[in-house]
Amino acid sequence: MAVQTTPTTTLSELRSARRGGRWIEHWDPEDSAFWRDSGRRVARRNLSLSVFAELLGFSVWALWSIVVPQLPAAGFDLTADQMFWLISVPSLVGAALRIPYTFAVPVFGGRNWTVVSALLLLIPTTALALVVRDPSTPFGALLAVAALAGFGGGNFASSMANISFFFPEREKGAALGWNAAGGNLGTALVQLVVPLVIVSGAGVALDRAGLMFVPLALLAAVLAWRFMDNLATAKADPRTVAVAARERHTWILSAIYIGTFGSFIGYSGAFPTLLAGQFPEAGLKVAFLGALVGSLARPLGGILADRLGGAVVTVVAFAVMAAGALGAVAALRAHDFGLFLGAFLVLFVATGVGNGSVYRMIPAVFRVVGASGKVAAGCIGIAGAVGALGGFLVPRALAVSTTATGSIIPALVTFVGVYVVLAGLTWAVYGRRGARMGSARV
Repeated sequence: MAVQTTPTTTLSELRSARRGGRWIEHWDPEDSAFWRDSGRRVARRNLSLSVFAELLGFSVWALWSIVVPQLPAAGFDLTADQMFWLISVPSLVGAALRIPYTFAVPVFGGRNWTVVSALLLLIPTTALALVVRDPSTPFGALLAVAALAGFGGGNFASSMANISFFFPEREKGAALGWNAAGGNLGTALVQLVVPLVIVSGAGVALDRAGLMFVPLALLAAVLAWRFMDNLATAKADPRTVAVAARERHTWILSAIYIGTFGSFIGYSGAFPTLLAGQFPEAGLKVAFLGALVGSLARPLGGILADRLGGAVVTVVAFAVMAAGALGAVAALRAHDFGLFLGAFLVLFVATGVGNGSVYRMIPAVFRVVGASGKVAAGCIGIAGAVGALGGFLVPRALAVSTTATGSIIPALVTFVGVYVVLAGLTWAVYGRRGARMGSARV
């Protein structure tokens, strides 16, 4: 029986003895008395633990981005194309897992699935520790183990879905922003810490890159089991994804999100290898900066979109991304490391801002067309999965460019053209003044 919402509702009353101590049968964050007396505290606790688990997921997803440029020092003999395959395949698998991970929360419970998804991270991390010990390991085996890192990419979708159920509409944007930013920071964290951990005398102990996450994944699982909650009221209807898939705005927004988030995750994965290949004298000490500034810029994109409109901010973000890519081209031609780093940091900031603004656009667009919030949520699930494909497409484009011409410049010039097209698409559909979407400042 549902517990009546009153100012004196206690946490023990919220939980169901029938299902076990961590199931909450009644949850109504829109009730101000409920939210003040017990809801906010419970939601924030679940958010903090979710951020930790998601940060680990993103770290494992990005693990091969910092392992790959270290493979030659460990005795592996790989071509540039093979190295970019190892960087890109985790994103492909992670993108495929995002939609099923989203529906896992209502089926199994947010707390339960956080435990399971944290424990699943033990598979790619221990497998990595095993295969990198032997330089004679076949490339196919390396590729299969790299694909397992995609488990970490699925964590984002389930974590965002879970937290969305805990918070009221007026605070949902901020909560999801913190959750997303915390997860994105995992990419920067792994690129900062792993090079320090794997140092072993004059060489590298690459197996430590995987082993270091084993106790952390176990800790995340234990904390989730002990302190997180399942919401019996968390429901998801797979039909909303089908409805969203028939809406043309879903695919327009997904294409735009490939340009922003796809660029962020793609460049994040490739940046350490680009630095090692183009400016080996600079080392990998600054490789984490790109993912760091891109992650920190994501909340800024949402804030600016709230004030100026998401379409306007997204168009500007694409313009800055194009300028950053052109700056990187100029830096490569002059072999100027400072300019190369600066151009890419500008590019990363713009991707982060664009990520935040597009996420703000999605519910606004569906409000204008009169669709329900559930359909907008379905669009977010599809766009998140499609956008993650950029983590595969960007490194593969860089690999093809390198193999065909010996340079990444053709790929960067192509990216500039893509950003110009996406900026035009965003403005034409969502930004033009006088048009339906432009007037609504989506």
